[in-house]
Amino acid sequence: MISNQILQNTIDGLKTIAHVDLCVLDIDGKEVASTSSDIGNVSVPARNFVDSPADSQEIQGHQYFKIYDEQQLEYILICTGSGENTYMLGKMIAYQIQSLLVAYKERFDKDNFIKNLLLDNLLLVDIYSRAKKLHIQTDAKRVAMIIESVNGRDNNALEITRTHFGNGNDFVTEVDEDNVIVVKDVSDMLKPSEISKVAEEMLQTLEKEGLSGVRVAYGTVVGEIKEVSRSYKEAKMALDVGKIFFDERKVICYSELGIGRLIYQLPIPLCKMFIKEIFGGRNPDDFDQETLTTIDKFFENSLNVSETSRQLFIHRNTLVYRLDKLQKSTGLDLRVFDDAITFKIALMVVRYMKYMEKFT
Repeated sequence: MISNQILQNTIDGLKTIAHVDLCVLDIDGKEVASTSSDIGNVSVPARNFVDSPADSQEIQGHQYFKIYDEQQLEYILICTGSGENTYMLGKMIAYQIQSLLVAYKERFDKDNFIKNLLLDNLLLVDIYSRAKKLHIQTDAKRVAMIIESVNGRDNNALEITRTHFGNGNDFVTEVDEDNVIVVKDVSDMLKPSEISKVAEEMLQTLEKEGLSGVRVAYGTVVGEIKEVSRSYKEAKMALDVGKIFFDERKVICYSELGIGRLIYQLPIPLCKMFIKEIFGGRNPDDFDQETLTTIDKFFENSLNVSETSRQLFIHRNTLVYRLDKLQKSTGLDLRVFDDAITFKIALMVVRYMKYMEKFT
């Protein structure tokens, strides 16, 4: 059902064009929207008009019109004044509002379809039959994007996103109270960098609109409408994994998650067992800040001793000493590729476990 505010905005605009006051009532004679407070008490005449077989009628100097939605009477339009010109204006305005009802109903039907599509609530045959009925192209290239913001529902994140990005072949919806989902048509995009650029532009636009803590995550491109739910699940994982391993990034793509998406799917008991095997009774959090900084910079420079020591502003021998000390305490030599991989994975597993502790 169309909102009262939309109806109010519509008749306000139509009044500026037609220069007549308008009033819309429901079938019980209650006012829904009006451009004037001087139309008078029209509830009783409106109810009588509802019961009459006429679609339009002049009553007490005003023109009354019935507005239908698929043969179902929805509203009564009152156009102030009488005469042929007022009647013609009223007929056109009633038709305009009726067309608006159809447009909003179609949008609602599309939104409902996209929600069920994302949540895998549709059979394959239903997906294609409903898409055809709603005039949605089934073989367009699309990608699902999730937009998260702090207090998104309170800040009207859905409405703001729809205003800026709900045009053309794109769909903007939500399936929970936390995030907004954009199903983006990317048929005209040839490179992954173009999709990343769109996500960055979304982020910047929403931040300019006053939304805070905005993050955008997206899945892989799919070529069939039935696969949109897969792209959505990938985007959800990208959002969660990004918070754990890429918390400095505001835009994250599923294809960039690397080993993080594998660790994210490990059961916690298995993670604890793995960490115990690698570090014994020690916790990586017990390492001093100097050691942790050295480890991070060493990995950042692809195990290059010379470059790491240069960026840390220390002598090469000092770095070698720190690495030797770490090897004695853990049994892992970070200068050896296999040991470095094991250590890196272990640190990521610890980070994942700490994140999951928040939800237990």
